[in-house]
Amino acid sequence: MKKLTTEELNRISPEEFKEKSKHPVVIVLDNIRSLNNVGSAFRTADAFMVDKLYLCGITGTPPHRDIQKTALGAQETVEWKHYPSTLEALEELKKEGYKLIAVEQTSGSTMLQDFQCDKEEKIALVFGNEAFGVDDQVIEAVDMALEIPQFGTKHSLNISVTIGIVLWQYLQGVL
Repeated sequence: MKKLTTEELNRISPEEFKEKSKHPVVIVLDNIRSLNNVGSAFRTADAFMVDKLYLCGITGTPPHRDIQKTALGAQETVEWKHYPSTLEALEELKKEGYKLIAVEQTSGSTMLQDFQCDKEEKIALVFGNEAFGVDDQVIEAVDMALEIPQFGTKHSLNISVTIGIVLWQYLQGVL
């Protein structure tokens, strides 16, 4: 066994990435404080061929060196848009036929492993603030909530970890 070189990974160029068909998924960041988390969201969105990234409220936007530090250029490949509020972004997504899904622990959450959707179904995954989670008004506006089962004392994960787990589980059901 040996580690693969960049050439052996057959990475596509940023131009090829922009032309490729994406998964019908929009990541919505609801008031994310950390620019490193924003950069990680871009990088994960690139890795999983996510269609778009919506940066809402206080969530920082490119260009910024702290986003660049973790995005490693993915802020140039993943389509993104900023909204003054998450509710504005969700309103637009709803009009476009997206199923709105908060990733949050709620009284009516669906456990992630039980979540299923059609390969063609357009979904918007809302990830909340590092300290407060998804805003209560946003919870009221979504169609459902997904929850990652957790067994330790914290019952919370860093948003960048959460995005990766949720997208990986989503892809298991649609690939």
